[in-house]
Formats: sequence, structure tokens, C-alpha cells
Amino acid sequence: MCKGAAKPFLKWAGGKGQLLDKFNVLYPNELADGKIKTYIEPFVGGGAVLFDVLQKFNTDKAVIIDINKELINCYRCIKANVDEILKQLEHLQTNYLSLPIEERNTFYLKVRSKYNSIKLNGQYDFEKAADFIFLNKTCFNGLYRVNSKGEFNVPFGKYQNPLICDKENLLIIHKLLQKTEIFYGDYSRCREHIGKDTFIYFDPPYRPITTSAAFVGYSQNGFNDSNQKELAKLVKELGADGCKIMLSNSDPKNSNPDDNFFDDLYRGFDIKRINAKRMINCQANKRGDITEIVVRNYKTKGEN
Repeated sequence: MCKGAAKPFLKWAGGKGQLLDKFNVLYPNELADGKIKTYIEPFVGGGAVLFDVLQKFNTDKAVIIDINKELINCYRCIKANVDEILKQLEHLQTNYLSLPIEERNTFYLKVRSKYNSIKLNGQYDFEKAADFIFLNKTCFNGLYRVNSKGEFNVPFGKYQNPLICDKENLLIIHKLLQKTEIFYGDYSRCREHIGKDTFIYFDPPYRPITTSAAFVGYSQNGFNDSNQKELAKLVKELGADGCKIMLSNSDPKNSNPDDNFFDDLYRGFDIKRINAKRMINCQANKRGDITEIVVRNYKTKGEN
């Protein structure tokens, strides 16, 4: 029997695990009251908020969407046959950890080359899903980055004893995903699944707070200010349709107090600034406290 709470099975840039306690007081009251029937997350990423919602609240179903085809394949494979994923991960873990550290880089590069050679043609590719998790656990800093050809190109990370096969966590996630519908595509696909009893959480690629801070390597496509404006237009349309919406993004005021990009873009919405830590940076001394914004089209009980 699986015990404990599910946590993301991948390291993922911008993951929300550290913010869940703050998010819990920002979720709509209807979620706790059982009136939200559908939860939708169009930029699912590592799934920290997804797993939090599925474990704490009684929704009828969840819908997740992401433009990263390999990530979606991973979710689908864990949902469909977690035993196959576990078998392959255990094999990778045993072989990798048995090697001296100086030989692990060669093993890593072979898996990376094989991973890049596999082209997804259907709903499931278990070998690529297992390789995806292995690479995430053993690459430098847990990054996901691709080159212009769409090939994963993150170098080897010199970790002594990485947990590649987290069996207990994957079994819990497998169970949670049974009432989750999983789709490949951009965020606009959420239109197909909305209803009046819907809560949508948007966590798009963050707007960079400095010119050197941009990180849009999740796919071959970036996410610029024009994309942020298109997303805001959809958020307003979905809000008008009766959906409860929460959205996260960077706070431009960290670097420029006069930058009102999001304040202007989401004028009329509730905008909160919450403290967070910049977790992914190659220089440890640049991983510090910053603020991020949470945009909502509702308020909870007790808020002014």
C-alpha cells in the first residue's frame, strides 16, 4: 500500500512545490466546498499544484495539457502502466549506480543519444518515458532544455547517489492520474473542457525579470510578451464564461519598480505578490528571495 503524499516526479524549472502552503489559502472556496467539478492545468510541468489539488479536494476529474510532447508521454505512460516504467527505471538505476563516477558520464550520454533518437508516434512510448525521468534525475541541475532541432542537450550532472526510481511516489501518482485526462497541445486547448464549475490554474513560462534570466527551453518555442498578452485575453474570456482562474508569473518589479506590465495586463483582477526563491540558477549566490505574482478573478472568504 502506498503511503505519503505525491510530489513531482521530475525536477522542473519554476516548480511550485515551495509555494503550495501559500496557494492553499488562495484557491477558490468552491474547491474546498466540493462545488468545483473540473480542475484544469494547461501548463502542467512537474505537476506540484495538480497533485496538491487532487489529494486535497474532491473534484470529478482533472485535465492537464502541455506543449512538451515528451513530458505528456511521460504522464500518459505513468497513468497507463506504471509497472513498466518502474521496471525500466530500476534497470537504469542499477546499471548507472554500479559504475564509478568517471564512467557515469559515458552511460548518461548513451541514454541521452538513444532518447533523442526515439520519435514519439503514438500515445505511449515507455522506453522514452523512462529515459526522460532518468535524464532529468542525472543531468546538470535538473534542467530540461532542447536545441533548435528539439534535441535534449543538457550535460551530465555529477550527483553521487541520485534517486532515479522513486517507486512509492510513482505508484501514488499513477493512482491520482486515473481520473486525469492528459492532452498534448498549447494552453488554448483548455477551452474544450471548461464548464461553469471549473477551476483553471495557469503557470506559463515566466516573463524574464532581467535580460539574462530568460529560460524558455521547455520546447523549441519561446513565450514572449505577445504570448503573455494572448494568454491574458484567453483568461479574461474564460473568466467571463464563469471559470474560476488563478495564474502565476514573475514580478517585473523585482528588477524595475516602474514595470507595470502585469498590473496593466490584468487590471481589474486580484493581484497578490508572494515571496519565493529562485531555485534554478547555475550560481548558488544568485538563488535568493524574490516576489512572484498570483492573479485571480475571485477572492476567498475573509478577503477584502
